[in-house]
Amino acid sequence: MRQHMVHGLFSRGQGGYVRVMGQVSQAYEQAQAEGRIKADPAQAAIMPALDRVALALAQPARRGIFRKPPPPVRGLYLWGGVGRGKSMLMDLLFAQVALPKERQHFHAFMQWVHTRMDLARKTGVDDAIAPVAAELAGRVRFLAFDEMQITDIADAMIVGRLFEKLFAAGVTVVTTSNRHPDDLYKNGLNRQLFLPFIAMLKDRLDVIELASQHDHRLGRLNGVQTYFTPVDAAAIAAVEAIWQDMSGDDAAPLVLEVKGRKLRVPAFSGGVARMRFYDLCGQPLGAADYLALAAVARILILEDIPQMSRENFNEARRFVTLVDALYEAKVRLICTAHARPDRLYVDGEGLFEFERTASRLIEMQSADWAADRA
Repeated sequence: MRQHMVHGLFSRGQGGYVRVMGQVSQAYEQAQAEGRIKADPAQAAIMPALDRVALALAQPARRGIFRKPPPPVRGLYLWGGVGRGKSMLMDLLFAQVALPKERQHFHAFMQWVHTRMDLARKTGVDDAIAPVAAELAGRVRFLAFDEMQITDIADAMIVGRLFEKLFAAGVTVVTTSNRHPDDLYKNGLNRQLFLPFIAMLKDRLDVIELASQHDHRLGRLNGVQTYFTPVDAAAIAAVEAIWQDMSGDDAAPLVLEVKGRKLRVPAFSGGVARMRFYDLCGQPLGAADYLALAAVARILILEDIPQMSRENFNEARRFVTLVDALYEAKVRLICTAHARPDRLYVDGEGLFEFERTASRLIEMQSADWAADRA
């Protein structure tokens, strides 16, 4: 897991050293003044909640009764539609917290948890969750999660006990999600066993909706070319500029586990994935893999799509499945390709089916496509 340890000027108080930094609202205003973000009344309305967490975490830690860990600072659960700025606001808060801390995409975090639990079971422990929670609580006081969602029954059965132990150990949690807590794991198998976790989230975290009317991330693509052909120096530079604008310096690999397989996303940042055609269509992948990617990505940058024919029918067939998954999930596609959509597959079995894919690729280039994604 990516860990951030902060050093610098600290003030001493009861319980240790903390660094007093500027409020989140000040950082937000500065980012506006520098033109890095646009003003948004819905975002501004959340600043007091972010400032509260930052200020509370800057205070010396209270001693717990009978040497128990002190209770954690009450965290936040920011939810709302995609592209509203939830991750950006959480990152502003994260930057103000000068305690041992970690920030993870929730999907990647749960995969890390499963891996650590598997290792713990090999030692013969009765409760594999306990050592994982202890490991986390031993090194962080603040955990930030991006895009909390529960779609897997294994995750649903773990998170309640894991978070209970983290809260008991004094760890503060802030998370973003596209869903209200009441809608997590909706219609999931044995969901009644998951309901105590929802109640715990609502008890331990302030649940706040970011009700912005603007999809800021997709808004950056308005009027921007998203399909580049031919794949020349200009196209490569244009896609790189889009990636830098979308991701900044915060990209990291993401590994998705799908039916026992691992799908590696080489670069992922705040819902934006960057991959090459061969990563997705040159490998023995299927609909489940593409659906898993579409579940975590709002935007996919796909590079170096070749012109295909009967010689690479398998790659073309996978590409059709990939585009279908992206289309149905309303994932914006930015790509470099060696031919126009209607010339990507010129000869071979499945030519008729590929015509629909070409049509979808053209439709997905429109400025307002996916604007209604929840």
